[in-house]
Amino acid sequence: MQIQNSDTGDADVMKDEAAGRSSVPERRTGIHGWLDGVRSTRTGALTLKIVIGVIGTIMVVGGLIMVPLPGPGWLVVFAGLAVLATEFHWAHKVLEFGKRTLHAWTEWYKLQGWFVRIVVFIVTAAAAAVIVYCGLLTIGVDVIEIARRFI
Repeated sequence: MQIQNSDTGDADVMKDEAAGRSSVPERRTGIHGWLDGVRSTRTGALTLKIVIGVIGTIMVVGGLIMVPLPGPGWLVVFAGLAVLATEFHWAHKVLEFGKRTLHAWTEWYKLQGWFVRIVVFIVTAAAAAVIVYCGLLTIGVDVIEIARRFI
């Protein structure tokens, strides 16, 4: 092989040919490629673990605060666990347990008759009403007193 009149000669061409014959998979693209690049150094891996841990924990705690309130509490808890599961194995196990439990509850509920479904609905509606009432009471709005004025 002749060497060309340049600083690298045919080294670049040889490297490209060798890379084409290599069985090593190509680097991933998108967010996974970026994460792989960050994880490739100790500092990057530790920083990513800390950032993911803080964001996921904030989401889980915020979701748990929202659970008794009307809104997407459990959805935010599961989303926070999904964020944590990207870096922590224990969070992945907790997330899988939660998904299995939710699936089992849903399957059990689908097999129940109308009476059980109505009872579950009434208990859920009563719990939501009590939670909303207590929430409004904490900000100084007494719904029962307001209703008594109209009666």
